Amino acid sequence: MSKFVECVPNFSEGRDLSKINAIVDAARAVPGVLVLDVEKDADHNRTVLTFIAPVETAADAMFAVTKKASELIDLNQHKGEHPRMGATDVAPFIPVMDSTIEDCVTLAGKAGERIGRELGIPVYLYDKAARVDHRRDLAKVRKGQFEGLREVIGKDPERVPDFGPNRIHPTAGAMAVGARNQIINFNVNLATTDMEFAKVLAKKIRTTGGGLPALRAKEIFLESKGQVQMSTVLTDYRTTSIKRALDEMRKDLDPRGIEITGTELIGLTTQEALTDYAVESLKVQGFDKETQVLETKLLKLLGSWQSGANLLVDALANTDPTPGGGSAAAIAGAMGCSLGQMAAGITLRGKKLEESKKPGLTALHSRLGQLRGDLQACVAEDAASFDAFMTAMKTPRDNPERKSKMQEALRYAAEVPLRTARLAAEAAAELRRCGDVSSHVISDYRSALYLLEAAVKGATENVFINAESLDDKELAARLAGDARSFIESVSAVKA
Repeated sequence: MSKFVECVPNFSEGRDLSKINAIVDAARAVPGVLVLDVEKDADHNRTVLTFIAPVETAADAMFAVTKKASELIDLNQHKGEHPRMGATDVAPFIPVMDSTIEDCVTLAGKAGERIGRELGIPVYLYDKAARVDHRRDLAKVRKGQFEGLREVIGKDPERVPDFGPNRIHPTAGAMAVGARNQIINFNVNLATTDMEFAKVLAKKIRTTGGGLPALRAKEIFLESKGQVQMSTVLTDYRTTSIKRALDEMRKDLDPRGIEITGTELIGLTTQEALTDYAVESLKVQGFDKETQVLETKLLKLLGSWQSGANLLVDALANTDPTPGGGSAAAIAGAMGCSLGQMAAGITLRGKKLEESKKPGLTALHSRLGQLRGDLQACVAEDAASFDAFMTAMKTPRDNPERKSKMQEALRYAAEVPLRTARLAAEAAAELRRCGDVSSHVISDYRSALYLLEAAVKGATENVFINAESLDDKELAARLAGDARSFIESVSAVKA
């Protein structure tokens, strides 16, 4: 199974939906990315995007959203309650699904270097990725915000960025790129307008003020609600839990008769943190989260690759139209790439491998990983193309746009499997060019080629059936011709 990381970039835009959607679409366009959550807040004027991506493409995805945000957001025009220094203000990589914090540190460095070099945005590495101790704390990195940093960068040696120019970007500002563990963004809305009290309370409870460990807190006034909000971040919820943070606030709220009108969890929150709150609040004795939470038990069972394979096979066997042949072809192609990677990886570990063969095998392993991610994206896209056609079919027959919508959907439904065929054919060609694999994995190498051939042939069947219904016969002929060329290329493969 590919290693994934969680990416949670924060953008200084929480009101303009068109800009937010454009940024999210930039993430979705990167192979292997799965968007999990988009949390926007008008008062904060900030959006928190959460997605997972394979380790191989996560840095590319972070670069893509940063680039799009830099094109759309001008911090000179930005006003909001949340502190910020950049259009993309903060961009953390978080380990999930077998990835490690070391993987995330590497990704932070890779993404930060490219952002600084190509976009001209100064980048500060923070938290686990920090290269100097005083940058482990995000608040210190962001001190002064956009306007304050603009005045001191280039003058203060301590504000020299890790990557990019030693000057502020005129519209996109600067940004923090880091690696961290899971945190909880927890806001508490209070039935008061007293910002002076809130300021004292925030300082009292946060770590830097001598309060609870692993807790950041800031007072914010919510114009839309006419009340104060205590905005907190639990940087280690196992050290300071949600309940403990609330209990600490109530020590000052209750004597003043200030009620909590509501709370907010921003972005995604771990099940463990919520379970901990319930167990603490109910004072449950001897509770075991690993064995007594139904969903945890189920996820462990379903998380094995055997269960995942069974779910996939069962999904193909049911009578629903999706997933169908196009998705199955993309899966076969992704499996072919994975087997090819395994063959190359095991060969590279061989003690007797000639040095002259290592660069080619290393390049093959990397390229197959990229192609695998692209093919994995085609699995869902093929199903989406069928859904788009069915939506077009539901257009009323008396609607003059019905025919054009159906033709556009058919074109899309032919182009997606054609992309699958092209990617699988390219993977087969890469494998064929670099056949220096160990004899111990020759059967896996050959199986990889057979799977890629099946992927091409399965995908092209979907090209042919959709292309033949196109009114644009010139386009149909071109699509079918390309499909046949891919079949010819893999049919010539000799395993």
